[in-house]
Amino acid sequence: MPDTRILLGMIGRPHGVRGLVHVTSYTADPAALAEYGVLSDDTGRRFALDWRADGVAALTQITPAGRVPVRDRDAAAALVNTPLYIERDRLPAPEEDEFYLADLIGLAAQDAAGAAIGTVATVHDYGGGVSLEITRPDAAPLILPFTRACVPVVDPAAGYVRVVPPAEVVVAADRQDSAA
Repeated sequence: MPDTRILLGMIGRPHGVRGLVHVTSYTADPAALAEYGVLSDDTGRRFALDWRADGVAALTQITPAGRVPVRDRDAAAALVNTPLYIERDRLPAPEEDEFYLADLIGLAAQDAAGAAIGTVATVHDYGGGVSLEITRPDAAPLILPFTRACVPVVDPAAGYVRVVPPAEVVVAADRQDSAA
């Protein structure tokens, strides 16, 4: 079953000695991250953030016992690389012909003729462009740039993406062939 959470940000390095942290926001307007309210991490901890400067925030952990502000550098350092999520249902529905990248995970990948290639396992976004990692049953994973040329059809409602790998990518080679 797909994860129902959407990654909206990442806690970075501490800023100063009073518990402030750098936060990378993945929202269209970075400042809007705080407007989503309580965010959670991989372990279920819950946080609220309050922007103090561009990309710098004060964090408060929301616990059953109450709100616990992050007040010093050591506490802030312990949160480095903590992802910040919200539940998918808290986001607005995408417009027609739009989708969230997380919606691609689990879709069937088909070639130009509609034959099955594999399944979208991961969406990579390292800042230089998005790519799709497609797992295949009897072959190594296929990583393709997420461009209109390589992925001309995206239909989450129908459950598939149509892919056209560049000429440099060999789709038919399986692990047995490469071992020979």
